[in-house]
Amino acid sequence: MPTPNFAAEAERIRQRVMDTLLGAFSELSEGLLIVDREARIVWMNEQYPHHLNIPDPAAVIGLPVEEVIPNSQMRSVVTTGQPIMLDIMDFGTDSFVVMRLPVRDEAGEIIGGFGVVVFDDPRQLAPIVSRFQNLRHELADTRRKLDEARRTKYTFASFVGASPACLSVKDQARRAARASSPVLIIGETGTGKELLAQAIHSASPRATAPFVAVNIAAIPETLLESEFFGVAPGAYTGADRKGRSGKFELAQGGTLFLDEIGDMSPSLQAKLLRALQEKEIEPVGSNRLIQVDVRIIAATSRKLQQEVDEGRFRADLFYRLNVMTLQVPPLRERLEDLPIIAESLADTVARRLGEPPRSLTPRALAYLARHNWPGNVRELANVLERGLLMSDADSLEREDFERILPGLEARPASPPASRPRTLDEVQQEAEREAIVAAIAAAAGNKAQAARNLGISRASLYEKISALGIAGDL
Repeated sequence: MPTPNFAAEAERIRQRVMDTLLGAFSELSEGLLIVDREARIVWMNEQYPHHLNIPDPAAVIGLPVEEVIPNSQMRSVVTTGQPIMLDIMDFGTDSFVVMRLPVRDEAGEIIGGFGVVVFDDPRQLAPIVSRFQNLRHELADTRRKLDEARRTKYTFASFVGASPACLSVKDQARRAARASSPVLIIGETGTGKELLAQAIHSASPRATAPFVAVNIAAIPETLLESEFFGVAPGAYTGADRKGRSGKFELAQGGTLFLDEIGDMSPSLQAKLLRALQEKEIEPVGSNRLIQVDVRIIAATSRKLQQEVDEGRFRADLFYRLNVMTLQVPPLRERLEDLPIIAESLADTVARRLGEPPRSLTPRALAYLARHNWPGNVRELANVLERGLLMSDADSLEREDFERILPGLEARPASPPASRPRTLDEVQQEAEREAIVAAIAAAAGNKAQAARNLGISRASLYEKISALGIAGDL
């Protein structure tokens, strides 16, 4: 407990410091001005009248400050009580860097204000201004890069293909883009689920807002909640003292893409369901609710309905997500798109590798059409990249892919039977293989494929229907 002598000594030191500071400001500053609560000049130091071309300083005492310094903001300071810490004030042809502060009495009432000329030449601020401008440019550049990272790279044109299956899913996706309901995209790995999600966002009214993607399978379960909902400042030992925004906040006004939603734990499924229903989230370690406006697009390679039936996925969350459903066909079910997909991917891969563009021969395409493509378009991109790196020719040949995918020429088009096949079965299998290869070699053009096979277009369609190979094209 401080003694009375200590308190008196502390007050004497404080008053001495205040007097010393005022004296120091007066001597060192190029201008010091004091006004009362009516913004009338009470006092100014010796240097200031010289800068203001005032021949008799005593003559301006008691005058409103604007009559002496037309561009002064001292009246604003004493009226609002808000300081102006750094400003440039023009006086005639001169400019001054000034600071203005209010003065209060013991009760906190404003009784006046004082202004200090920090520099009599704004150019003296150049190093500070330059550093500030650099920091501002760096911040703007960082924000720009972050915004670009959260923009979509793909549109519907990026989902290459002209087969009925491809056109159907693109048509459904365009309808989904016009709505704001959740979308569930189901398809095997590598079929382009995120590409479609980005295309939907790009064509939606939310296109200018962020697109934030979360791969649930790639994040440890213990971190998923904080990734989704954010962390309050100091929520736990080691947490950021400033807190951290979650993906919902980052996607505010835009789209949140949840990839591999089927891998989400039951406990997090319940919290996600509440966020979707109430449109609000609660950061980890916080009791504050944050309103969110986010459109959800989820994707999975699992059979989610089966997961629900077996109790591994919440039925209520499934119904919340499964408002608009897109079933992305695997590559083996739209092989007539293989030539244009391969050409597009080959060009993309060649540009990335700094290689000249390369085409694929009809024999190469026919060979690739025999593969089952369990990895779909992603696997095709990998095979094409390997082929480009292993070949120096202007076109990729069948032989280039035989080294990467050996044995396709001997792969049966259908599972082997347990009994000897009849002549009709052998003939049908041969026709099936010939038709699939001809359509692939003709880049999906059935009229050209029919001419190459020596049959009419109508006959070709009849055989496609009779042999049940529409899903293989």
